[in-house]
Amino acid sequence: MPLVTFLTGRDIPAEYQHVEAVSQALMAQGITSQVVAWTDRESLTTPGDLVVIESTWDYFARLDEFLDTLRTLGERVANRVDVVTWNSHKGYLVELAAAGVPIVPTTLVRPGEPIVLPSGELIVKPAVSVGAIGIGRFPVGNGRDVAAMEHVATLLTSGDVLIQPFLADVFEGERSLVFTGGVFSHAVRKVPAPGDFRVQPHLGGSVAMHVPSAAELAVAELALAHAPGDLLYARVDLLMTAAGPLLMELELIEPYLFWEYAPGSAERFGQAIADRLG
Repeated sequence: MPLVTFLTGRDIPAEYQHVEAVSQALMAQGITSQVVAWTDRESLTTPGDLVVIESTWDYFARLDEFLDTLRTLGERVANRVDVVTWNSHKGYLVELAAAGVPIVPTTLVRPGEPIVLPSGELIVKPAVSVGAIGIGRFPVGNGRDVAAMEHVATLLTSGDVLIQPFLADVFEGERSLVFTGGVFSHAVRKVPAPGDFRVQPHLGGSVAMHVPSAAELAVAELALAHAPGDLLYARVDLLMTAAGPLLMELELIEPYLFWEYAPGSAERFGQAIADRLG
């Protein structure tokens, strides 16, 4: 009987490991599954036939170790190690922009490079991070330049930094389009809590089903077309603006896929896994 291993983080609570519905869908096809922390080297000596990265939300603090672990698992990892390596550094946004993908305007700053702040309200965040960790918003006035420069300098002590304009369109909701096996599955709209700009549910953001427009689907598919590798899963985060949909992030490592908001989506993901197993 084939075995699928879902990778999680070392201290991720069970309620955030949303694999039960997928596991049931796999079992109906004669495929067993297990959930293992990526740091549990002993358990990963017998990873089974396919390893699916699920909720490894602590990887960013130990990125080199995480990538080394994935390399030891070889070709059975989904998404592939080269995809994870590319996607782990948000500088991929600059690469996608050069390829013609409409993105939220992004400046990448590396340690030792001069820091030039664009005009207007800003977002500053580390190039390697998850869940809005390290992000800062700097409104115009009130010493914005000083505070923003200090935040950039602090982040640069541990890695590269992204600087972006703050777009108030986020208050209308960030769109997350989910693809499984290269096919669009479902979408949600994430709205920040009153007084906040971050949309993550653990920070108070609300989530609702969303029917993407043709323009949103087109941008999502364009972004995915320029990603490396054959993707088992992907989440494309977009912001709808007056200029059309803009890519915020392309989530190919451990995205939350919002199965509970879309009936049948967990089963579709299970089918994509079964198809990958052949």
